[in-house]
Amino acid sequence: MVGATTRRPPRREPRGDTSATAEPDAALLPLPIGRSGLPGASALRRKLSRLGVGTVRDLLFHLPRRYDDLREMRTLAALRDAGDGEVASARVRVRELRVEQTFRRRVQRTMAVLDDETGEAEAIWFGRRFIERRLSEGDRVVISGRVKHRGWSIVFDNPEFQRDDGAALLHAGRIVPVYRLTAGLTAARLRVLIRNGIDRAGRAYPEYLPAPLLTGEPLVGIGEAIEEAHYPASFEGRDAALRRLAFDELLALQLGMVGRRRQRGQAQGLPIRVPDDTEAAARAAIVASLRAKVDPSVELTDDQARAMADVRADLGATEPMLRLLQGDVGSGKTAVAAYALALTASAGYQGALLAPTDLLARQHAETVGALLEGINVPVTLLTGSLPGDARRKALDQIADGRAGVVIGTHALLQEGVAFARLGLAVVDEQHRFGVEQRGQLEAKAGGTPHVLLMTATPIPRTLGQALYADLDVSDLRDQPAGRVPIRTGIRTSADLDGTWKRVREEAARGHRSFVVVPLITESDIDDTDAVGEATDDPLSAALAESAVAAESEALRLRGLLAPLQVGLVHGRMKAADRDGEMARFRDGELDVLVGTTVIEVGVDVPEATMMIVENADRFGLAQLHQLRGRVGRGTAESFCVLVSDSADETARARLNAVKELRDGFALAEADFELRREGDVLGLAQSGLPRLRVASLQRGDHRELAVAARRHAEELLDSAGELSGPDMEPLRDELAHGWLQRIAAGEPASSPA
Repeated sequence: MVGATTRRPPRREPRGDTSATAEPDAALLPLPIGRSGLPGASALRRKLSRLGVGTVRDLLFHLPRRYDDLREMRTLAALRDAGDGEVASARVRVRELRVEQTFRRRVQRTMAVLDDETGEAEAIWFGRRFIERRLSEGDRVVISGRVKHRGWSIVFDNPEFQRDDGAALLHAGRIVPVYRLTAGLTAARLRVLIRNGIDRAGRAYPEYLPAPLLTGEPLVGIGEAIEEAHYPASFEGRDAALRRLAFDELLALQLGMVGRRRQRGQAQGLPIRVPDDTEAAARAAIVASLRAKVDPSVELTDDQARAMADVRADLGATEPMLRLLQGDVGSGKTAVAAYALALTASAGYQGALLAPTDLLARQHAETVGALLEGINVPVTLLTGSLPGDARRKALDQIADGRAGVVIGTHALLQEGVAFARLGLAVVDEQHRFGVEQRGQLEAKAGGTPHVLLMTATPIPRTLGQALYADLDVSDLRDQPAGRVPIRTGIRTSADLDGTWKRVREEAARGHRSFVVVPLITESDIDDTDAVGEATDDPLSAALAESAVAAESEALRLRGLLAPLQVGLVHGRMKAADRDGEMARFRDGELDVLVGTTVIEVGVDVPEATMMIVENADRFGLAQLHQLRGRVGRGTAESFCVLVSDSADETARARLNAVKELRDGFALAEADFELRREGDVLGLAQSGLPRLRVASLQRGDHRELAVAARRHAEELLDSAGELSGPDMEPLRDELAHGWLQRIAAGEPASSPA
């Protein structure tokens, strides 16, 4: 033993039952946590806010991220037959408790000697001094954890525990929920708080689904779903609860989309019609520009021609267009958008293109300006970085109608921007903008303008059937002539000497290289342990870890590739700094750009010929395809190197799919089939809200989505409203409850 320390007076762990005696009350649901009256809630208010929990309702829907099955009670003697690492539970007495210093600096371990009528065991917790404040010698506890055998001794390794005093078991001896935590918030305190929240408010949660729908599916009631989602008596009960919550998410999603579609159908649009010769001139100008820039033999692809025909028909209709244009990087989406903008401007209306970043807006202004140069349609740029005089000039041209085509960032949404006659809104990388932001741009038309959305991340067909309730869709599957095939290879991290040699050779030819490190997500951060302390705010930790990884790799490559110039971009940088670094790369001041996936949607750099993706097995197939599309945009041979040390068969199959497949639509389908867990990237980047429970990768949830679509169409009237007094509970839940964000169409945030 290395120096036992002096014990402090014990501090009892929270009880597993609620001390409140008041009847359940739904009036508590909207109350801020700090004013809820739940025991201990006020002290945890700031910590909970970091998890997005601000009200009692938020607390009830802070759902477990997994469940540990700790139900089976064993005697200590019986545990001698348990397999090493097997999870088990036992009712024991704490015979001895001590804290010891380990040989690792500043790391202590708490040890307990346990016994029951059949034998004895030990429990060991590393680095958790709070354990001794919650246990005392003589305590009787229920303990659960992984069992290890050390000679003849049985040891519980970092187990969960709870005093065996007749209180409801929350932390051990049952199916135990495991939650996302934050610094200073322990799993034990959060479980007790949620238990109190369910007892005081969850059991009174008003049912909002119509009775015929509940019995027709069938679905459990919302109160039962909340209870069983947190503290299930069985896994069957948990599954029924999660099925109910998944259905509710999908119903909210479908009600939002079907409702917006019907409301849009009721709106009076602005028919934009041009003579055939004007349309032909616009098309010819675009083709001529492409030939001058890319290849003299370039023609529009069949998919581009069909999309243009659809757009022209939509623009000429009285019902406002809402069309999604999806296709790979380089499939010609910008040419179709330029065509739509040209027709709009030629008819005397204004068209606006909204881009997510300053640099991308400037790139679009340059590209679209070149495409429309032949028909004398000027392009006006409006971004937050414009100097004062240029900004005032742009605002004047937009306000008096001289700006027929306007391209900009979120600056277009500001109050000071007034359009004379906005007829068309084009939204690039539409997954980065929510329904509300698109609505802000549409509102500047004074009516309902036509809307064209663009995305370079195709959605798998199976998902599209369930999700495209409010959109018409045009697919650009054909690759335009002149695109250079990109050679894709898979390497291990120990086999990159040839890759770095190629980077040097490409730089000598005036070419440039990308190096991408994976975005570390919240799930990669170990944010919970046993009854334990969270080490950090998971989201902040994830972003910080990603930035550190990118900075570390940039530093390493500056030494390895010297004297090449190596730049760096990541999601913790200011947007202006990221754009500036990307501009240096585009302009040739940098030979290599290291970054997280912020480079996925970036500048068009024809001189970029190398894409190196580290830990490629951690990316989605569609995302890898997007990254690969950053190169091969010029005339030089280009390469994509996927670096992975994973031996997992599914991971290898996914990387081989990227190597073999060039079609983004085919890769989206392969990604959907090969992913075993987590978000399919196409869904995560679709612009849809992030779903907490529903996963359209699952066949049963896709069936739920189809049922939800059917019910949405039945529940909504012709104006897209939930009419009638019996719909009031559902209307209220969608407007103010846990489904509000989904029904409103707020997009998932995906920091990079």
